[in-house]
Amino acid sequence: MSLNASTSVHPFSWALLLVLLSWLVLSLYSAFKPLPAGLNLNAPLRPVTEVSLLIDHSFVDSEGQQQHQQQIADAMLALIRQARQLIVVDVFLFNDFAGKDSLRNLSAELTEALLAARAANPGMPIVLITDPFNTLYGGIRAEHLERLEQADINLVITELGALPASNPLWTGLWQGCCRYLGNQTEGGWLPNPVGPSKVTLRSYLHLLNFRANHRKTLFVDQGEDWTALVTSANPHDASSRHSNQAVVFSGAAALDLLRSEIAVMGFSAPVNIYGWPSTEITERAEGPQGIQVLTEGAIRDSLLQMINSSQAGDKLDLEVFYLSHRPLIEALIKARERGVTIRVLLDPNRDAFGREKNGVPNRQAAWDLHDAGIDVRWCATQGEQCHRKWLRLDRADGLSELLSGSANFTRRNLDNLNLETNVRLVLASDHSLMQAARSQFQRSWSNPEGQQHSLPYEDFADNSRWRYGLYRFMEFTGISTF
Repeated sequence: MSLNASTSVHPFSWALLLVLLSWLVLSLYSAFKPLPAGLNLNAPLRPVTEVSLLIDHSFVDSEGQQQHQQQIADAMLALIRQARQLIVVDVFLFNDFAGKDSLRNLSAELTEALLAARAANPGMPIVLITDPFNTLYGGIRAEHLERLEQADINLVITELGALPASNPLWTGLWQGCCRYLGNQTEGGWLPNPVGPSKVTLRSYLHLLNFRANHRKTLFVDQGEDWTALVTSANPHDASSRHSNQAVVFSGAAALDLLRSEIAVMGFSAPVNIYGWPSTEITERAEGPQGIQVLTEGAIRDSLLQMINSSQAGDKLDLEVFYLSHRPLIEALIKARERGVTIRVLLDPNRDAFGREKNGVPNRQAAWDLHDAGIDVRWCATQGEQCHRKWLRLDRADGLSELLSGSANFTRRNLDNLNLETNVRLVLASDHSLMQAARSQFQRSWSNPEGQQHSLPYEDFADNSRWRYGLYRFMEFTGISTF
């Protein structure tokens, strides 16, 4: 028996297939699009002229009272106040969101400092680069930013769409359906995730891209030289109790930092840089010691190089807010197997501006490290965050390396997805900066004089395989806030 039957595909099926194919293409393009020119900077090692370390630190004293020791914001404000030729600020969180219990109104302090600098020096170029999260992607008014613009300060809201996608499945859909809809500050009907007002659905849809300009830098003139500051600290009211670190430096490396910021202006909102200092620098460090500016994926490469080059007899101390990057974790475990002494101090990932978190990803990454024999402790936070991002390697040959800056040790922060800035210092182990970094870590690790800075691994150990699987899924897919 023969059967003659005609088959046809319903037009709806073809339309659905076309939509899915378009989503796939846009997702792949978003994930693998090239970085804008000037990013992923791996500057040469420059001579060290003036360099210093700044520390913000919160801890509980021997009488059970929380103490806050702060240096970073005061140093930033002082540098801005003395500037006469140029100020360039690039900061991620610059707002008073969730700032009810803040130690300091950092956003207001920075705003007033920039306005005072404009009033004192009407012709001086002043540029503020920041992330669109500070307006909830156009969904709310940011009065402090409006005041700065009205004072003729160049406000650059980073064009995050120029960056590769951190969450490509969503960004591919976003590119096809929502990117060009814009946003508005009126007519919102959804709860503001960080404040009392209402916001539009578009603010939430934009947020799900999980992209950020996560840099925290300052560039100014200081006397006859140029000075830069690279930090992990945000001028964000609710972050004002966090523990952070910063490196301040002058000379050729400071001009490398300026070059990296001009690159962000170039794809976000071009600024007239006529009369600015030249960033074409030929000066390089002579010998192994020096300072190096790194951005985006170059930070990852430097981290891995430091860890992979460590040998038996070397000592490595790491303190970071988020640790999840798999190649980095595997490199630490292999270094431990080679005989490197490693200590890891992590935020327990329980506090997020009044909300309690589930410990992902640090408790899961710590499980891997602890099982491999690496010593792990937790910052003894009391509502604030252990927000530092630094690693120090003391080599047996008498040199030390320090990598410090804005980048958490995650895929999103290290794999050319966020904008990030770090500095790498190579100095003699007895250099005052290395001694200060070593002393701070030891203080946090050992709880001297009855103070409480850190807690043993067992206090936040988490052997949940479900949460471990969740961490690995979130790290791999980019569907995460870390």
